[in-house]
Amino acid sequence: MPDLDALARIAREAALEWGVELGEPFALARFSFVAPAGEDAVLKVIPPEDDEADEEADALALWAGDGAVPLLRHDRARRALLLGRARPGTNLASVPEEEATAIAVEVGLRLWRAARGPFRWIGDHVPRWLDNAEGHELLPLARGLYASLEPGRATLVHGDFHHHNILDAGGRYLAIDPKPYLGEPEFDVPSFLWNPIPYRMTREVTERRLAAFAAAGLDDERMRAWSVIRGAYLGADENESSVLRSLL
Repeated sequence: MPDLDALARIAREAALEWGVELGEPFALARFSFVAPAGEDAVLKVIPPEDDEADEEADALALWAGDGAVPLLRHDRARRALLLGRARPGTNLASVPEEEATAIAVEVGLRLWRAARGPFRWIGDHVPRWLDNAEGHELLPLARGLYASLEPGRATLVHGDFHHHNILDAGGRYLAIDPKPYLGEPEFDVPSFLWNPIPYRMTREVTERRLAAFAAAGLDDERMRAWSVIRGAYLGADENESSVLRSLL
């Protein structure tokens, strides 16, 4: 676990320099320090060990408030970000199923855009993530599927795209907490399929969600392949693994 006390000290320093009043950290922020900074902003400090978020500020700057919360200020050395606050800030977990999926598709289509550096390519990291999943029941299948893919490298992906990271910003929805990479939109869909907590994944709901993304132009076979691949290295449980196998 990250040293939240150290992150809080950095946050207080940044808040003082940026002239914002720091509130109490959000209860669900367990891996980064995240707290209100005045009425309309949020201050976030990312721990150094969260290397997947290294380019979070770069992605938010590229999106410029279109599909994701805006980046207001950034201290790269401190890994501190001042973000626009989504209000009321409720996430898609409280939205009915079909509406939540439609919103996610709309947000995704705004996020998935052409990009280059400084973002890293998923193809340089997925093999290592699979290696770290040694022993997972989906691993042999996932390795075979990954070997058959030539992962895209021209599209910026969110990296942690699911209900809890898509917030109501007053009539529009915006993503938060990206772990951005260069890849392809289909890479982002799997994490949406097994959320929100405490939803128990089913084949029927999964097929409906995949159909909605496919109707928006995503490749159905690649979404299914990525779901097994990502399920293996993200630790899909027994029920999720069964559903993921059934998708092929």
